[in-house]
Amino acid sequence: MDKTFIKDLHVRGIIGIRDWERKTPQDMLINVTVFSDTSRAGETDDINDCVDYSALAKKIQSHAETAARLTVEALANDLATICLDIPLVQKAIVRVEKPSAVRFAKSVGVEIERKRGE
Repeated sequence: MDKTFIKDLHVRGIIGIRDWERKTPQDMLINVTVFSDTSRAGETDDINDCVDYSALAKKIQSHAETAARLTVEALANDLATICLDIPLVQKAIVRVEKPSAVRFAKSVGVEIERKRGE
């Protein structure tokens, strides 16, 4: 299976359980890897046979900035669902990080893996 990825997509949105987190948008980093068969795209050189990573990045950014989820787990699951809504995508790995969430840590977050049909 081939991979298409989006690395370190920077978004700002409401995420967290504390009162201040429900009011103040926070920085998040999102990494996504989607798995599909790219052989047809390699033969046709047609965007319609590809996972359009630009369109996917826009959907991910829009959702992450407006979802106002309590947990990064819920947000990551939302984003995996968005990825799997693309017919070519068979599997998605989504990583959501909050870079400023824990003092003395560069970043914290979750990484999930979802497959079509699960």
